Amino acid sequence: MISPQEIIDKLPYKTPFHFVDELEEVTDKGTVGYYTLKQDEYFFQGHFPGNPVTPGVIIVEIMAQIGLVCLGINLEHNKSNNSDNFVPLFSSTNVDFLKPTYPGDKLKVSSRLIYYRFGKLKCSIECHNLTSDELVCKGEFSGMIVKKDNVEK
Repeated sequence: MISPQEIIDKLPYKTPFHFVDELEEVTDKGTVGYYTLKQDEYFFQGHFPGNPVTPGVIIVEIMAQIGLVCLGINLEHNKSNNSDNFVPLFSSTNVDFLKPTYPGDKLKVSSRLIYYRFGKLKCSIECHNLTSDELVCKGEFSGMIVKKDNVEK
């Protein structure tokens, strides 16, 4: 079994594009994790000066990293007992945005597996703002698990 911290360590992202602070739960059926939007995030400088709002594409990325990629790493590890040679790739999404988020907000992302077969992964993901106690957005995300040598150049 792979630990939540080991999954975070295997994420293929680095600062300033690493959006997973903590994984509370990781099973073969889904994940629960957190990310706090820091006051000095690079994207707040221009979106929007004087009234920073988190860009929707960043919320989608946070949801994908916690809900899809972390789940994919766990599923591949459990399948092959070696997730080092594989990387989950985000491929599509259908998201409904309900509320904005701001610097300092703590987000909780929860995913639920819809299917994982033939290297394809699909899940339902929700993002809650714990600071305001509101559902921020929800949707379905898809991805695929591919060998690292197919993506590293």
